[in-house]
Amino acid sequence: MRLHEFLTLVRDRGEYHSDDEAERVSAAVLWVLASRVGPQEAASLAADLPAPLDEALLLERGRPETFGRAEFLRRVAQQTGARPRTAEWDAGAVLATLGEAVPGERVDHLLARLPAECADLFGRRGGPEGGTHDGR
Repeated sequence: MRLHEFLTLVRDRGEYHSDDEAERVSAAVLWVLASRVGPQEAASLAADLPAPLDEALLLERGRPETFGRAEFLRRVAQQTGARPRTAEWDAGAVLATLGEAVPGERVDHLLARLPAECADLFGRRGGPEGGTHDGR
C-alpha cells in the first residue's frame, strides 16, 4: 500500500483534518506497537509499510515489553497528547488500516502475540483466535 493510500484510510477512519495529522497519529501508534511486539516482528511489519511510516516500527527499543490494551492506549495518548478515549479512536484508525496494508497471515501472527482485548483495534473480534488472554 502506498503512503497516500494508507494516510487516506487513516484520515477517513480517524476523521482527521489532513494527511499530516494522519501521519503523525500513525507514527505514534506504530511506535507504541513496535515496543509491544519487539524488533523482529516490528521489522516484518515495516517491510509492508511505506516510508516514512516504516521508520516508526524500526526504531531500536530492545526487548518487547508486556502490557495490555489499557497501557497500550495510555502510551498512544502520551505520544499524541490526546485523552484516553481519543487514543482508542486513534489506535483503531491506524491499526485497522495496518490490518489492510499487510498480508492477513502477518496480522494473524501479530494478533496471536497481543492480548485478545486488542483485536477490535484491528477491526476484528476478540477471542482465542484474536490474541492471547494473558497480556503477552
